Amino acid sequence: MENLTERDIKNLNSKKGLQALLSDEEVNVQKALRSVNYIKNLKRLQNELIKMHEEVIEKNQRVIVVFEGRDAAGKGGAIRRITERINPRHFRIVALPKPTDEERTQWYFQRYINKFPKAGEIVFFDRSWYNRAVVEPVNGFCTQEEYVRFMNNVNDFERMITSSGIKLVKIYMSITKDEQAKRFEEIKTNPLKQWKITPVDEKAQELWNEYTKYKTVMFTNTNTDYAPWKIIKANKKTFARVNAIKYLLSRISYDKNRKV
Repeated sequence: MENLTERDIKNLNSKKGLQALLSDEEVNVQKALRSVNYIKNLKRLQNELIKMHEEVIEKNQRVIVVFEGRDAAGKGGAIRRITERINPRHFRIVALPKPTDEERTQWYFQRYINKFPKAGEIVFFDRSWYNRAVVEPVNGFCTQEEYVRFMNNVNDFERMITSSGIKLVKIYMSITKDEQAKRFEEIKTNPLKQWKITPVDEKAQELWNEYTKYKTVMFTNTNTDYAPWKIIKANKKTFARVNAIKYLLSRISYDKNRKV
């Protein structure tokens, strides 16, 4: 029997603790404790997110949060945990489809600029202009000339964003090849999630090394002092979500003592 503290026993006897204990056929006390601790930690952090977001609204700040990472890295799940308690009238989640024929004739950054935040708003990009740094060249969706032009321009673009007063937060969710394969298999066998698999996802394992090559160049060339990257180890989803929230809170200043 595990050595349980008084606090552990109290947590296990709570409603959430009992639900966690009974969620599997085999009782796993340590797993149940991890689940309860995650839920409590998440609730505390979501309370901080509300404080931060209210200050963004009151001060008419503009915030962009970019989530990048390999397919099935947990970008969408992290965004959902960040946004599920904050004011829905003052944030947007942007996950753009492939560009239209008209958008292909425009300046590459144009369709992203069209989704930028207004005063008092946070916009979360579930993939962003960084598609052109990794996904597009790996899959042949852009020319080498277009890729090089993007890499030459992106830092100036982000300098313009931040110098205009927009706060830009860049997060990369990092998983291993084995973990990606495991998640793909889970998605394929779950009728409620099968829609998530795309032709690009199907090739992700085969092109793993190509993704790594372009990802490394992206980090080397675009990790600037005014728009740094935060790489979050995401093999464990709960760990990654908590750390993504903590990082976001660290990048947006707010009064931690304000009441909500």
